[in-house]
Amino acid sequence: MKSVIRIEPMREGDWAAVRAIYVQGIETGLATFEHRAPEWRAWDAAHRPDCRLVARDASGAVLGWVALGRYSSRDVYAGVAEVSVYVADGARGRGVGAALLEALIEASEAAGIWTLQAGIFLDNPASLALHRRLGFRRVGVRERIGRDVTGRWRDVVLLERRSSKVGAE
Repeated sequence: MKSVIRIEPMREGDWAAVRAIYVQGIETGLATFEHRAPEWRAWDAAHRPDCRLVARDASGAVLGWVALGRYSSRDVYAGVAEVSVYVADGARGRGVGAALLEALIEASEAAGIWTLQAGIFLDNPASLALHRRLGFRRVGVRERIGRDVTGRWRDVVLLERRSSKVGAE
């Protein structure tokens, strides 16, 4: 029997669970260049309030989250946003990431976003496959774009997804 996953708007009260999942992602070495998860105020300021979602199981526990960050403060890029998607250790491989990303695409289009952008480590095949399945295309590889927590240079694949509903005219 398939487990029930509910996608809901993220609330400030979800922050402890969201932050814990972010820390798990940092610890994998596959999710981000960040060395530590920020505090709520910094994270809140960096992400659009209208495109933050969590996945919950039947008990209400947070299984994962997705959010959009601003690509640029310039008005010309108002419809371009950066995707973050994180799934808890125990929930990976159960469709949580796909459910979150599908819901985020819908929410982003309702918010007038015409391009979603994602930067994914070259050695994270699961995340690359998920994004490709949901219509993201590979733009290129940013070689040795940054150093991870161990000091190792990392390559990041730049992906984007253009909306067929927003900005298509």
